[in-house]
Amino acid sequence: MPPHKMFRVLAVTLSAAGLGLTFAQGAHAAALPHATPAAEASYLTNVVHAPKNPFENLKLDGLTAKYHFMCPAGHCVDYWSLVLTDDLAAKPYQGGEFFLYAPDSGEFGWFLVTDIVQRTVSGPYQVQIIDTEFLRSHPRVEVRYGNPDRPEQARVIASASQAK
Repeated sequence: MPPHKMFRVLAVTLSAAGLGLTFAQGAHAAALPHATPAAEASYLTNVVHAPKNPFENLKLDGLTAKYHFMCPAGHCVDYWSLVLTDDLAAKPYQGGEFFLYAPDSGEFGWFLVTDIVQRTVSGPYQVQIIDTEFLRSHPRVEVRYGNPDRPEQARVIASASQAK
């Protein structure tokens, strides 16, 4: 047999063997048992559960407590946050930024945007407060809109106060 024909026969044989092996592995994988409902639910045992609503002892004006559950990168977590009420979030805002401010001390808080802490946010749906320590350490905390460099001139949008 000439060498070029032998090469073709060998190439066809190796290709067929390679495809056969690929299909055999695929069939084996398809035949494996799928995860049982118990196994699928077992990942929920690794969820870091948030306690009950940590904001229920606060007097809220323009804010509401919201429960969140997410699984970033396979690690599930649930938590509570304060967000603007639907009517305040739906209003148009232009020319400023939202920021969290404690008027008694002049301190600034922060918002959680996805999983990033930010001192200011541009949109009302980004207002998400989870810092319970900041809320508890001040008698009144306000969500303001305007220039954070001049908080006394910014408009108060919402507030959270210690319940008496």
